[in-house]
Amino acid sequence: MSAIAAEENVQGSIGGPGIDVRWIMPEGFFEIPLDAESLDETAEQLVELARAVMPEATFEVQLEWAVMVAAHYDSFVEAGIQYSGFVMTEVDGERCTATVTVSMIDLDERAGLHPVGFLGSTMRHLNLGQVSEIALPCGPAVSCIGTRKGSLPGSLTASGADEPVLTSFIQVQIPLSNGTALVLEMGTPTPRAWDVFSSMFAGVVKSVRLFSESGKPMVMPA
Repeated sequence: MSAIAAEENVQGSIGGPGIDVRWIMPEGFFEIPLDAESLDETAEQLVELARAVMPEATFEVQLEWAVMVAAHYDSFVEAGIQYSGFVMTEVDGERCTATVTVSMIDLDERAGLHPVGFLGSTMRHLNLGQVSEIALPCGPAVSCIGTRKGSLPGSLTASGADEPVLTSFIQVQIPLSNGTALVLEMGTPTPRAWDVFSSMFAGVVKSVRLFSESGKPMVMPA
């Protein structure tokens, strides 16, 4: 995989009640700024990101891209996303892209003592995709592989009209002992790079480590 260069071995970290979550992103990822303290700071960071992503584009194109990303911020908040990053690469001569998000959600009270089984049953009931229970270094988890239908706005298409987009995704949910679940997801609208991106995402998921408030490593019980 030949990716556009970004920071190497970016370590992400988010905190929950009593548990610190850390993971490692591979080389080539650009992080969407989500922790700015003001709208002005967010705008400045997005423009800087646009310059890094599209260094040869005009400022107008960079600004349009930054505005497009900013338009998704409400959905980031609604989904509880605390990290969002993307990578661009070429596979067999085709430009491909993938996004990775990390969020925290509250576990349903009905999850009980076996939250992995509950999460898996819920995903199967909702028919979200191919669901499997998996074992990770940080504890048991549930994975779901599927597709979603969406649309690309006309402002970004050659025809000027909205066009349908099919996104393939892998979502992994890791239930935590504090009543929350860590949710990692990779999505790509470019199926040619599915093997590349899914292998990359597997590495991200396996890198997840949990720590107590005192810094002691934790592993969730089966």
